[in-house]
Order: sequence, then C-alpha cells, then structure tokens
Amino acid sequence: MADAASSLEKRALERKEKLKALKAKKAEKNEEAEKGAEKPQKALKFRSYMPIDDTLKEKKLPKTKPESVEEQVSDQLETAKNPNLEDVNLTNLAPRKIDWDLKRDISKKLDKLERRTQKAILELLRDKYKQEDNLAEAVESVGNTEEDLKTTDSN
Repeated sequence: MADAASSLEKRALERKEKLKALKAKKAEKNEEAEKGAEKPQKALKFRSYMPIDDTLKEKKLPKTKPESVEEQVSDQLETAKNPNLEDVNLTNLAPRKIDWDLKRDISKKLDKLERRTQKAILELLRDKYKQEDNLAEAVESVGNTEEDLKTTDSN
C-alpha cells in the first residue's frame, strides 16, 4: 500500500511540474506578443494625387461617380414580383412518379425475363404439338383454344 501511495505522489508531482512548465511557456509567448504589439505600425494613407510623370498621367483614371445600386436592386425586385411564365419550363417542374427510378433500374431485368418467358411458352407449345400425332389436330386444338378465349372474353 505504501508503494502505491508513493507512486501516486510521484505522478502527481510530475504533473504539477509539467503544468508549471507549460504555464511558463505560455507566459513567455504572451510577453513576446505584447512587445510585438507595442511597436508602432506605419499607418497607410490613401490619397488622390496628380502624378508628376507624364507616362503615369496617361494611366490615371478619370473621376467617376459610382453607379446607383438602387436602380439595379429595384429592377431585380420588379422581375422577382412579375415572373415571366413563358420562361418557366413545365416539364422540369412536373413531379415524376414515385417509382420512376425503380422502373428504370429494373427494366433491363424485366426485358430478360420477358424473353425467357416467351421462349418457355414456345417450348411448351412445341412439346405439346410433338406429342400429338397429326398436325391438323394440333391446328384444330389451337383454333379451339382461340374460340374458347373469345367466348370467355365476351362473357
């Protein structure tokens, strides 16, 4: 127990020393910053003057008045109040159906399945007709199924 308490005290003393060192460094940085702030800085002055040199006189810009911002703002406000409906493209504003992205992503898979379904139906029909002996009977059976479909559809 005594060893544990002494090791804790050592660690606490080490932390205190580190904190004192950090505080001293911080105080030094603050003093340096204050010394740098006390130096007088040369103030910049902007003046309008006429250059003495002839080449610079040519480059001097003429005095102008600033443009009125009020006119530009008022024009923008007027256009915002009265939007031109001809400029609006309704196709961009119309909402799409909720599942448009699903249909787009699944359409390739559905096409493959549709082709496979058609092939499977054809194979089943061929197998059925191979089992029948006479081609005329097969044609009649197809005709009968079409008539059955018409009668069921009309009901």
